[in-house]
Amino acid sequence: AALPIAARRARSPAEASAMKLSPLAHQADAHDDGAWAVAWCKSSDGDDLLLTGSVDESVRSWRATGDGLEMVHEYQGHSLGVVSLAASPDGATVASSALDSQIRVWDARTHETRVIIACPPAENWHVAFVPNSPDTLLVAGGASKSVKLYDVSSDTVKAGTERGVLALPNTANETSETSSRFAQSVAVSDDGKLIACGAADGAVAIFDAVTSKFLHFLEGHNAPVRGLAFAPDNKTLYTACDDGHCHAYDAANKSLLDALPGHKGWVLGVACARDGFGVATCGADAAVKLWDVRSTSQAEKCAQTASAQTEAVWGVAFSPSDDKLASASDDKSVAVYQYVP
Repeated sequence: AALPIAARRARSPAEASAMKLSPLAHQADAHDDGAWAVAWCKSSDGDDLLLTGSVDESVRSWRATGDGLEMVHEYQGHSLGVVSLAASPDGATVASSALDSQIRVWDARTHETRVIIACPPAENWHVAFVPNSPDTLLVAGGASKSVKLYDVSSDTVKAGTERGVLALPNTANETSETSSRFAQSVAVSDDGKLIACGAADGAVAIFDAVTSKFLHFLEGHNAPVRGLAFAPDNKTLYTACDDGHCHAYDAANKSLLDALPGHKGWVLGVACARDGFGVATCGADAAVKLWDVRSTSQAEKCAQTASAQTEAVWGVAFSPSDDKLASASDDKSVAVYQYVP
């Protein structure tokens, strides 16, 4: 288990970070159009499989071979671009969310579709599985200004039904008609106790996952929050925002811990390594940045900037084995790096 942030050994300014990314594979035409989503699942033999979703309406799974990627399967069914992917904690189930207002859930090994959830227009964006309840899928509900919880079990009666709604509250000066709190991103802590939702107005809402109670907003952003990732300590939350910053918050105690500047434009995605030390961000500047959060020096905190892709990088994801990082880009390509903490 990862140590709490306070218990990890910090790097002094004199200690240069050894953390790095080494290129492993680059697939120039992984899709027929821009790649907008990336995640990892598990094959039937236990190997890490890379998943990518695209404007070309497909989700493809890949296996790294030498310096390239071999496509294992192409999942079809969406009629518009795929905007988000998520895999269940055991890597056996995959969910995809697309602009066709559908969420499709399927078996990563047999590729059989388990359930199709038809959502109202503009009410399905990022998706995430609940770690201690893998039959529950969280959906950032877009125009509904909420996080929706769906049953994605194999129960033919219950599958696809709504289990609950976590509404994003209005501030004192807002009404439901004036609020621009479009729910864009969602994440849940590994212990399943906290749910975070990022909105288009910069709001980040924190909910108690057990009681479904709204706890508080995290302040600091005033632009769309497109990505969220909890650290393995279950309380540190990283954000990806159009204001060009990634923030680190103590989600439970409502405090801003750190800011990670450096992208030249929107920050589109964020991911945390399971070791609790590495954080990856990606942006509209076509860059992938690796951050060593152990560093006490702001100048040394950015361990590396990778630029294997030529257009906006929409997503980054660490592999389940925590030794690889993948990124998906608008230039149709997918890049995989070896991650060295």
